[in-house]
Amino acid sequence: MPAKRTMLKPSGKAAKTAHVPPNPNPGRGVKSWKEAAQWLRARGIEDIECITPDLAGVPRGKMMPSSKFTSNTSLALPSAIYRHTISGEYPEETESFRYEPRDSDLKLVPDLSTLSVVPWETDPTAQVICDIVNVNGEEVPYTPRNVLKRVVSLYKKKGWKPVVAPEIEFYLVAKNDDPDYPLHPPKGRSGRSIVGGQSYSIAGINEFDELIDDIYHFSEKQGLEIDTLIHEEGPAQLEINLRHGDPVELADQVFMFKRTIREAALKHGIYATFMAKPMQGQAGSAMHIHQSVVDIETGRNIFSNPDGSPSEEFFAFIGGMQNYVPSALVMMAPYVNSYRRLTPDMACPVNNAWGYDNRTTAFRVPVSDPAARRVENRLPSSDANPYLALAASLGCGLLGINHSVVPTSPTDDAANEGSIDLPRGLLEAVALLEDEPAFTEVFDPEFIGIYAGVKRGEFETFMEVISPWEREFLLLNV
Repeated sequence: MPAKRTMLKPSGKAAKTAHVPPNPNPGRGVKSWKEAAQWLRARGIEDIECITPDLAGVPRGKMMPSSKFTSNTSLALPSAIYRHTISGEYPEETESFRYEPRDSDLKLVPDLSTLSVVPWETDPTAQVICDIVNVNGEEVPYTPRNVLKRVVSLYKKKGWKPVVAPEIEFYLVAKNDDPDYPLHPPKGRSGRSIVGGQSYSIAGINEFDELIDDIYHFSEKQGLEIDTLIHEEGPAQLEINLRHGDPVELADQVFMFKRTIREAALKHGIYATFMAKPMQGQAGSAMHIHQSVVDIETGRNIFSNPDGSPSEEFFAFIGGMQNYVPSALVMMAPYVNSYRRLTPDMACPVNNAWGYDNRTTAFRVPVSDPAARRVENRLPSSDANPYLALAASLGCGLLGINHSVVPTSPTDDAANEGSIDLPRGLLEAVALLEDEPAFTEVFDPEFIGIYAGVKRGEFETFMEVISPWEREFLLLNV
């Protein structure tokens, strides 16, 4: 039976959420190759999908028979897959964006702790997330999982461990095989398309009960933990919240959840989209990130002093977010479409302000006890690669601590009524990423060059497309 959906998550609005209790035996991950062979035999697994995220967060990799997987088969991908755009094109070289001259192999190294079944496949199939190393076994610094691992390791050097909890919004939309036509909401169980005004609506979620049950079932079989699920502001817009934990593990979960939700939606004849702004005039989709930092030895939240007051590290972390996130925004808002979400009056911050329980600020401090004191970054959009968005957010906070950055005073009123404090488009955001010298402390320069080159290539591809707005207002008027 599916888990009961219950009332949870207090907030300023009446909240309809769904809760799945933790699974004591999720069947996810093993510790050794010997255990992997046993795990595969016990489940009758025939095929293995060895996957890794590219710069866009798209799963890339290879499929093989399970017998090959456990027999020391060498897995490799060409380095060029980390240098192509979301449309599969290869940008021109620049001073900082270069192709590997021989397009040499990169090796896939399975992380056995991520081994799980693929529940939507008809044949018994498993999947495993892989790290990327070069032919000498060295980590490749520009691959997304390694970018995040680098930032986490910088915290570890200080004796700290960051803790995160992502919230991912997405839309369900009717199938649309013609990109020239706008998207619209699908029909629910009532036979009618859901409309707006369904924020936190129980009826809105119930319209898609069977699909949501499949999301639960697929997630449980993969050992993925959904904390809560709500209906968001837009028509057929949902949000899934994940339990807090290690950044790499949570990025893995977001990576897998996106795939899971798309597959569940396809099973029901509709699409699930993580575009930041899929429908004109409707709210965009965010990936809010809750962040705290604990001392590895004591488990103490370093954002709180022993007496429960906020610590110097807490304020410096916020200062770092304010100072550096605008220059790292392209890692959280990676496409032209992302900046359509970052507009005033659309329930999305367009500032770098912070405040206590203030949803109009970019960086919100939720109401909590001192042990759970945290900072919510409300800027990332759901189209972002979760590894890169987390790396950017945590990296900026760490720079704030390292440089003792002093934040502004907290904002008590609406923060979206003044000027826009963020890049307004993709090219501006790319330039800011390249021009921030402090980023060499947290990101590898080769990653910055490759990522910026790919983003510029995507912008040039976008500029080749003539939009309906141009045909409507320019065709006969200019």
